[in-house]
Amino acid sequence: MVIARSCSLGSSTSVMCFTLGLCLVTSSPFHLGSCLPSYGAAAPEWTGYALLDSPVALAAWMLDHDTDSYEKISHAFLDGQPAGNLTRDRIVDNITLYWLTGTGASAARSYWESGRATARAAGQAPPEVQLPVGFTTFPGEIFQAPRSWVEEAYPTLTYFNEVDRGGHFAAWEEPELFANEVRAAFRPLR
Repeated sequence: MVIARSCSLGSSTSVMCFTLGLCLVTSSPFHLGSCLPSYGAAAPEWTGYALLDSPVALAAWMLDHDTDSYEKISHAFLDGQPAGNLTRDRIVDNITLYWLTGTGASAARSYWESGRATARAAGQAPPEVQLPVGFTTFPGEIFQAPRSWVEEAYPTLTYFNEVDRGGHFAAWEEPELFANEVRAAFRPLR
């Protein structure tokens, strides 16, 4: 089963596959309004050192990930207005989890790996996905793929939905909505 977020469906699409045969299609690391993910794509060790050295650098990296995340996290801290699940406490909890487990560098490395895969695949058609695909479009994501594009890119599409909340960090921002979408995508395969 493939779970896909709203993403670019061209050669900039990256696919991360997990050991249980579950693939998660994610968007390109080069978002408009983001800076630090691009650094991670160019030289992950530079970003990784900072993310492991300073919780402030880690927080800045998460804040500047993309414009939607920046606005939501900023509002939670500056205005005290959480967006969905993004409250001050939950944001600090997430940063702390990354910090204590030392996973900031591996998160930065994923952008580098994605960038390399994109460069190697330039001009080539991506491999056809053989697994059933579930796709949810979140309005805060940089690019919201229309259903017709998703059907063209994933002929094995079994579930498509457009939701009214969530962005790049949908599972963090709207965990209940995200969990419901995962359940709905798997339901036809029971």
